[in-house]
Amino acid sequence: MALTKVTLRKREISNGKTSLYLDFYPSLRNMTTMKKTRRQSLGIYIYTHPKNQFEKDFNKEMLTKAEVISASKQKSIINEEYGFIDHQKLKMNFLDFLKSYATKKNEKYTSVYKHFSIFSCHLCTFEDLTLEFCLDFKEYLLKANTLKSKKQKLSQNSASAYYNTFRYLLKIAYKKGYLFKSIHDKLEPIPEQEVRIEYLTEDELKILYKTECDTPILKQASLFSCLTGLRISDILKLEWSDIVIAPDGGPCLRIRTQKTKTEALLPLSHDAVAICGVRSSGKVFKGFQRSMTQAPLKKWIEATGINKHVTFHCFRHTFASLLAVKGVNLFLIQELMTHSRISSTQRYTKVSNYELRNVANLLTL
Repeated sequence: MALTKVTLRKREISNGKTSLYLDFYPSLRNMTTMKKTRRQSLGIYIYTHPKNQFEKDFNKEMLTKAEVISASKQKSIINEEYGFIDHQKLKMNFLDFLKSYATKKNEKYTSVYKHFSIFSCHLCTFEDLTLEFCLDFKEYLLKANTLKSKKQKLSQNSASAYYNTFRYLLKIAYKKGYLFKSIHDKLEPIPEQEVRIEYLTEDELKILYKTECDTPILKQASLFSCLTGLRISDILKLEWSDIVIAPDGGPCLRIRTQKTKTEALLPLSHDAVAICGVRSSGKVFKGFQRSMTQAPLKKWIEATGINKHVTFHCFRHTFASLLAVKGVNLFLIQELMTHSRISSTQRYTKVSNYELRNVANLLTL
């Protein structure tokens, strides 16, 4: 394949100005849009017919700058084609790189961008990314507070997830030629801590269903989460148009999860559909707000007499845990929970210890 040639060209526009742009042949792929292009505007304009010495000098200066940019672009292409170090890329803003992924991906990438921005004092080039600097970021995450509260420490599992994402982005940056050394494979991950999963038993779920709540829409959304395993972020944006009839004739949920951006078509039980109420348009749980999962939820749980620390996320755990207790295949639970890794689903096997209990009872006195 021929090496792309960069040529500085001019194009007359209105108001007596001429635009300067780069012409690529063969065409060059734009790594942001992933589309191939023949032209790149420089945003530099000169006078088409200079009338005085000032305009002539201005044209000369702008043309010189445009030629420098053109030569720099040609050099960058040669470096990338033949594997030379591109020092121009090393001086680019790493935070812009992180932000581009935060925009395209999910909340976890946004958190990584915000934490790294704080850690680096909002200034970091690819050249700054030494092994020691990246290890310092690991130490920062282990001691950092959450983004929402300066009084609450970031959990080790959150720090682990953020650092894994950071290491992954370093790997992408290396593959794209922004880094000339592979740093990511020299960074040890932060180990995860085993966390106890709080969930409601089947009897407790029935008590929850029978207990009146001062905020009816909170009760609706909570029971729906217990019957579907949906996260609060997905319930908040759930619309009636997302609930459709599947090819088998049963109700299902067409969803793109807010957290993992996973596309899924999930079957709905008749009880889950009934919880939603009369079909309408717009949001399914109109008026439901995240703030309701604080004091109003706590008050409702106290009224049930359930002596557990119940958060809204516990309802998602309840769905998966009760399925595990009933012996449902883990891979089916993984699909219903839209987990990308089976290891995330395996946590729920520890709440289903019936077989272990039977084995323990084999020995008696």
